[in-house]
Amino acid sequence: MESRSDVHPTNRQTGTGVKNADWDSRSTRDGARNALMRKGVLARYLVQAHLGPFLFALSAITGLIFVNAIAQRVDSLVGKGLPWSVIVDFLVLSLPHTIALSLPMSVLVAVLYAFSEMAGSNEITAMSAGGVRPSRIMTPVIGLGIIATLVMLFFNDTVLPESNHALKNLLLDIGRKSPTLELREQIVNELRVGTGVDRYFLTADRINHDTNEMENITIFDPNDPRRQRTTYAVSGEMAFNDARTDLYLTLRDGVVHEIQNDRIGGFQRLYFDEQIVPLRGVGNELERRLGGAERSDREMGFALLAENAREREERLDSVLSENREESLQAIRIALNQPLEGDSAWTNLSRRRDVTGPRSMASYINRDGLTQQLVAGTRARAARTVALQQSINRFKVETHKKWAIAVACLVFVLIGPPLALRFPQAGVGFVVVASAVIFFVYWVGLLAGETMADRRVADPAVTMWLGNVIFFLLGIILVRRMGHSSGTPRGGGVGDTIADFFAEKPSDEGAPPP
Repeated sequence: MESRSDVHPTNRQTGTGVKNADWDSRSTRDGARNALMRKGVLARYLVQAHLGPFLFALSAITGLIFVNAIAQRVDSLVGKGLPWSVIVDFLVLSLPHTIALSLPMSVLVAVLYAFSEMAGSNEITAMSAGGVRPSRIMTPVIGLGIIATLVMLFFNDTVLPESNHALKNLLLDIGRKSPTLELREQIVNELRVGTGVDRYFLTADRINHDTNEMENITIFDPNDPRRQRTTYAVSGEMAFNDARTDLYLTLRDGVVHEIQNDRIGGFQRLYFDEQIVPLRGVGNELERRLGGAERSDREMGFALLAENAREREERLDSVLSENREESLQAIRIALNQPLEGDSAWTNLSRRRDVTGPRSMASYINRDGLTQQLVAGTRARAARTVALQQSINRFKVETHKKWAIAVACLVFVLIGPPLALRFPQAGVGFVVVASAVIFFVYWVGLLAGETMADRRVADPAVTMWLGNVIFFLLGIILVRRMGHSSGTPRGGGVGDTIADFFAEKPSDEGAPPP
C-alpha cells in the first residue's frame, strides 16, 4: 500500500507538468496567431484609409492637368471637320501623359490626408497606447509606395512611350488634313494640295454648304514663281471624287489673269464660260498612318533609350578616332614623314605652297592642307557636340522616368510624419503642403533636365538630386516619429509649426507628473 501511495503523487505531478507545458505552447501559438491577425487587420485598415483619398486625388488632379493639356492643343483640332472617333482617340492618347504627372502627386495627397485624419481622430494615439510602434504603422504604407513605384516604372516603360508616339502620329495626320468642307465666306481660305507644299488661296462671297455652290469666287495660285495666276468667277460649285481625296471646282463666267515673270511686262488675260480647276490630294478625309515616324526620346522605353544612347556613343568614339587620325596625318605632313592611307592627303602635301613666310591668316586661306584640316575639324566638332547632346537627351529621359517613379516611395516617407506634425490643419494643409512639395520637386526636376541638356552636370546627379533631398528629409522625419506624435489638442497651425522646429525630448527618463 505504501508503494502505491508513493507512486500516485508522482504520476499526478508528471501529468500536471505535461498539461502546463501543453497549455504554455498553445498560449504561445495563440499569441503569435493573434499578433499576426492584428498586423493583418492594421495593414488592411491602412490600405483602406489610403485607397479612397488616392482615387479621389488621382481623378481630380488628372482632370485639372488634362483640361490644361487639351486647351493648349485645341487649335490643332478646330476647323478640321474631324469625326468623333478621331477626337476620342486624341483625348485617350493625351491621358497617359497627364497620369504620369498626377499619380505621384496623388500618392502624396493620399498619405497626407489619411494620416492627418487618423491623427485628428486620435487613432494614432490609440495605436501607440496599444503598443503599435511607428515602424509598424509605416511598414504597410512603404509597401504601398513600393507597389506604386513598380506600377509607375511599368507605365513609363511601356504605356507612356507608345501613347506619346501614337499621339504624335495622330497630330501629324490631323495637320496634313485640309478643311475643304469648312470653307468660310468672305475670308481667305488656304488650301494645301498633294503633300502640303503647294497652296491655293480661295475667297467667295457666298458659300452654300448644302449644295456646294459658291458666288463671286477668287482663286490665287502662287505655286509657280514664273507664272502667278489669279482666277475670278461669277459662280461655281465644288465636288469630290469617289475616294474623297480630290476636289474639283467648276467655275463659270470668269477670267484668268496671269503674270509672266520670265519676260519683262509679261501679262495674259483669258476669259472662259466654264472651267474646271482640279485640286488633287486636298480631300477632307483623314488619312490615318500606322507608325513610320521616327521616335523621339519621350517615345522610347528603357531598352530603346539605352540602345540609342549606346549607338550614339559608338558613333562619338568613331568621330573622335577619326579626328585623331586626321590630326596625325597633318603632323606627318608638317614633319615631312611618310603618309598612311588617304591619297587626298598625299596630293595636298605635294601642292603645299612653301615659297616663303607669310602671315598666319594668309597662310590658312591659301594652303590647301590647312583649309582641309580646319574644315574637317570644324565639321567633326559640330558632329561631336550634336552626338553628345543626343546622348544626354537619352540619358536624361531614362533618369527622369526612374526618378518620377521612385518619387512615389519618397513621398510616402515624407507624408506620414509631416501629417502627424500638423494634426489640426485639416484639408487645407493637405492641399497646400502637397502643392508646395510637388512644386519644389518639379522645378528641381526641370532645372536638372535643363542643366543636363546643356551638359552643365551629369544627368545621374541633376535628375536624382530632388529625390535624394526629399528622401533624406523623410528619413529624418520618420526617425522623429518614434519620439513623439502630434495631438489634436493645441493652438492650431501656428503652434504646430513652432513645435515642428522645436526639440522633441524623449519619453524615456521623463519625471512623473
